Amino acid sequence: MLALRGVGRTFPGTPPVEALRDVDLVVHHGDYVGVVGPSGSGKSTLLHLLGLLDRPTAGDYLLDGTPTRDLSEADRSALRGGRIGFVFQSFHLLPHRSVLDNVLLATLYSGVPRAERRRRALEALERVGMGHRLDFLPPVLSGGERQRVAVARAVVAAPRVLLADEPTGNLDSANSAGVLDLFDELHRDGLTLVVITHDPEVAARAHRRVRIADGTLREVS
Repeated sequence: MLALRGVGRTFPGTPPVEALRDVDLVVHHGDYVGVVGPSGSGKSTLLHLLGLLDRPTAGDYLLDGTPTRDLSEADRSALRGGRIGFVFQSFHLLPHRSVLDNVLLATLYSGVPRAERRRRALEALERVGMGHRLDFLPPVLSGGERQRVAVARAVVAAPRVLLADEPTGNLDSANSAGVLDLFDELHRDGLTLVVITHDPEVAARAHRRVRIADGTLREVS
């Protein structure tokens, strides 16, 4: 599904910063991959490349067999919107919009009628255990609840892969376990997951683990 071949990412500067170098990684349909490494190791850069939020400066990235490096921004956006869901550490929910509205906004440009979009949003929120909080605003929710809403927003468009960047970084241990249990459920339902984390316990939930350090990647299990 996702294939990085000799990928590098260098940021300009004096001197230039080589964030990733010669990275090879294949993620198959149905995989649950944990990418673990310390702060500054290149984890977020890797996620941005996998999510088509950035372009490599070396190597190739194929998504479902499609080379992406030279695609136009419009084509990359369409590919990203149709196949990739994102969950971030900071939730990125709109504070003055309801839980339901936050999820509905993720379907706004889908071309699907509003009634169907609403049905899908309600289904996604029920799936993550947030169907009883539809009219709540994010600031009154716990961190774990906000992250569940963020997961619902990520999966409402039925992506083929979910990319999560430190998804438990702002949560206590109980809420972290709840979010990871939810990831387990989504994976059992067939969703492909790639979870970026500095926490070995979070990575241990994955079925495959790779370690990144100083911009280089190696499979550890």
